[in-house]
Amino acid sequence: GVAVPMVAGRGLGHTGGTLDKLAAIPGFRTDLSLAETERVLDEVAVCITGQTDELAPADRRLYALRDVTATVDSIPLIASSILSKKMAEDLDGLVLDVKVGSGAFMRGREEAERLARTLVDLARDLGCPAVAWLTAMDAPLGRAVGNACELLEALEVLRGGGPADVRALTLRLGAEMLVLGREAGSVPEGERRLAAAIADGSGLERFRAMVRAQGGDPGLLETPAALLGPLETAEVRAASSGVVAAVDTLAVGLAAVLLGAGRTRSDDAIDPGVGFTIRRRPGERVEQGEPLVSVHHRPGKDVREVCRRLTSAFLVADRPEPSLPLFVARLEARPS
Repeated sequence: GVAVPMVAGRGLGHTGGTLDKLAAIPGFRTDLSLAETERVLDEVAVCITGQTDELAPADRRLYALRDVTATVDSIPLIASSILSKKMAEDLDGLVLDVKVGSGAFMRGREEAERLARTLVDLARDLGCPAVAWLTAMDAPLGRAVGNACELLEALEVLRGGGPADVRALTLRLGAEMLVLGREAGSVPEGERRLAAAIADGSGLERFRAMVRAQGGDPGLLETPAALLGPLETAEVRAASSGVVAAVDTLAVGLAAVLLGAGRTRSDDAIDPGVGFTIRRRPGERVEQGEPLVSVHHRPGKDVREVCRRLTSAFLVADRPEPSLPLFVARLEARPS
């Protein structure tokens, strides 16, 4: 296999953060020093941690400048920020998942493709082979929304189940990593190897080993109640019969923030256990009164506004609207 160091971030606004999902595991550390990161990589060959003052320290100052100069949306500066951290990891190859659609930072295909193209060409100039996939985010990926909820869904995929789109995306991106790492001769071969690692349990065991190495208790992964805490469920039901024609993914993300699963400021606290289960996805039939979304909230929480926003986010009609395929486009660096 290949060693996978990943410097991830926390969520802000409607976007979820990888670190927030892992922080739902009690004891899991996302603030490793460089020495600790190297130790975890030596032990288990995979590590997911946050940015520290030791890693690309100029990036934080540049982001603060972007914030006050209205250049947060600048594609060259976004690419520079992403790659400054990736190149500090001393990578031999990089696979990027660039989202496009109503729930993405880059909502239009043209701007998402510009970002992806900038990333792979800049990585090439820095001596790092890179592949970028544009993938659809015009509906929530999978059926879980929320930090511990999404973590549990990812574990289901590692156990051989889970939603088909989450599994397909995982296999495709992982296979691209194996090809760049010269551990597979093609993407289909890489997908077969990864599917075998899921089937024999070695993929799940490697995740458990990473959790253990970063201070978490892997035994808690088998007990969802330990990750979620006490919850009640409210159902958002369809007002009419039909097909889920479209979902406003941005609105779903903002409803999750209102519930407590996300943050509007970088110093906001979040509740890792709350979230949603999507009961009907685009293209699926729903009858009047059947649930569209289950809202998992803390006892006593007033979720009427959350439910109102979710009701507005789901369009039920006679037929589904045109939508993007999960895999929109694949980009490699152009010859220099």
